[in-house]
Amino acid sequence: MLAPATVANVVCGFDVLGFALNEPNDTMHLRLTEQPGVTIINEDDYNLPTEPARNVAGAALLAFLRAVPEPVGIEVRISKAIKPGSGIGSSAASAAGAVVGANQLLGNRFSKPELVEFAMYGEEVSSGVRHADNIAPGIYGGVTLIRATTPRPDIVPLSAPPLFVTVVHPQIEVKTSDARQILKQQVPLKLAIQQWGNVGALVAGLLQHDYDLIGRALEDVIIEPVRSILIPGFQEVKQGSQAAGALGGGISGSGPSLFMLSKDEATARAVEAVMHDVYERLGLDHHTYLTTINQQGVTLVAPPSA
Repeated sequence: MLAPATVANVVCGFDVLGFALNEPNDTMHLRLTEQPGVTIINEDDYNLPTEPARNVAGAALLAFLRAVPEPVGIEVRISKAIKPGSGIGSSAASAAGAVVGANQLLGNRFSKPELVEFAMYGEEVSSGVRHADNIAPGIYGGVTLIRATTPRPDIVPLSAPPLFVTVVHPQIEVKTSDARQILKQQVPLKLAIQQWGNVGALVAGLLQHDYDLIGRALEDVIIEPVRSILIPGFQEVKQGSQAAGALGGGISGSGPSLFMLSKDEATARAVEAVMHDVYERLGLDHHTYLTTINQQGVTLVAPPSA
């Protein structure tokens, strides 16, 4: 199966908005085993833990199996194309892919909200918090609004107009747990009101396919001013991308990746050129992705025939 990268927060929607990307994807293979429990096999070079409780896919599967009355064994092989710590939902891809695959193996007995709840245990291993803004779009596909995660996930899928997404991943690491620690614990009411207005306007812009409103709403007055200091070249990329015609964008998840939304592919390619130029001048290695919004989420792919 293919487990997609995701963009979380979507500028003003901290912990409540996210969308799935068509590229890149992790590749995962799951099968039932005679020995109950979870077996993790890494098929990449990231040296992630294989002890299930310390692995994001493993923790998600352990939560999944606690809801299964009969003894079940699951082996999962993971080949990650989404680099850990990249800010485009690496941990969420593993967790979401694991529970969707396990659910398929057991006859799809669990609903999408239940799968989100299981997968959130994987995010807790990664960041210390059971947030769903990467998990939900990974499982549902498209753009999702997380109205609540307790007592149960309440996920609202949102329609959106065609959008091109340009992502740049400077080759530095920003850990989600570290990026959360620097956030202010209290927010002035004036800023909170401004942020609520932007979130509401962004949702309305997506539903109404109003590109101008989407662009005006892509403003973060609470999180971005703090987290952007962790990312070299942030202001240059943002200002240059908007000058090139991007609707707007910002930090993907906790960073260091940055994303920009565009109405058409030509603009998205111009934005990609801006990103290359900024990081070449800074002397930082970087990767870019020019893609669109993935409407399916985790995709089951039939194994090759013998």
